[in-house]
Amino acid sequence: MVLVVVALIVQQMGLWLGVAYACTFLYGASVRYFQGKIDTDYNHLPGPLETIPSIWWVNRSYHWRHHFDDVNAYYSGVFPLVDKILGTGLSLKGKTIALTGASGALGQALAAELVKNNAKVVALTTNPEKLVEQVGVKVVSWQLGNEANLKDSLEKVDILIINHGINVYASRTPEAINSSYEVNTFSALRLIDIFSTTVTGPQAKATKEIWVNTSEAEVSPALSPLYELSKRALGDIVTLKRLDGDCVIRKLILGPFKSQLNPYGVMSAQQVARAILFLARRDFRNIIVAINPLTYLLFPLKETSTSLYYRVFSRTAKRTDANNSRKE
Repeated sequence: MVLVVVALIVQQMGLWLGVAYACTFLYGASVRYFQGKIDTDYNHLPGPLETIPSIWWVNRSYHWRHHFDDVNAYYSGVFPLVDKILGTGLSLKGKTIALTGASGALGQALAAELVKNNAKVVALTTNPEKLVEQVGVKVVSWQLGNEANLKDSLEKVDILIINHGINVYASRTPEAINSSYEVNTFSALRLIDIFSTTVTGPQAKATKEIWVNTSEAEVSPALSPLYELSKRALGDIVTLKRLDGDCVIRKLILGPFKSQLNPYGVMSAQQVARAILFLARRDFRNIIVAINPLTYLLFPLKETSTSLYYRVFSRTAKRTDANNSRKE
């Protein structure tokens, strides 16, 4: 009531937005009181969290993180606008975060930025000799094709960042085709499936996440046909897997940055790493860091249309009888 009076006197649009936002709380409280349906508000109901945190509004999984994840984050009450502005839509503090491609330029930059954000980093690398000892970073060696051996390590991980890749540039030999898809697509998908099996327990859907570097190549030329094809295949299957809602899956849509894969990149790996975490803390599910303005237009259109198509013409494995699957 006080806010309404002040808004009438000052007549500022911002105050009226505050009034509208406050009314959403009043409406929910009134419905609960007069209908007497539940003893507490929906977001505080007991029981396991069965859905992932919503990106559009504050559901139970989103809100409960304020209690068991970080009391200094997840402030929003109905819509997550406040957290997007403050950068409190995802807390990295105390999280155990594993990332592949840790010996590469972006991997090392991400590890450094994550440590600055008080995260505990597990650097998954096939080249451990390239990494120097760093406080807050545990190095774990792994080999391509042996992703299953990482399951025990991933059990205790909150966020898995899939960042490894290969670029064969202009080559189109059978070996180049096989290595491009094996590294850029199939290895990443195996890691996603393995990590998804660790999403258990009453709080896992609210805290477990996968970040996948699918690259700007999803929608733009990379001057490397096999890199584009393998990354697009990965991106499309990640879009498909998102529909199952096992955990939050973020896509990293990254433009050209200077690295071993692209020595002519425009951006630096440090710039890209900082931008990724800036957007992740604001709960962006599609994290675009690119210099091409068309990417910011084309990718959302592509992702929305593809997701809708998959939603209509595919079904989750939980509802599909394997015995009735059709074989060509």
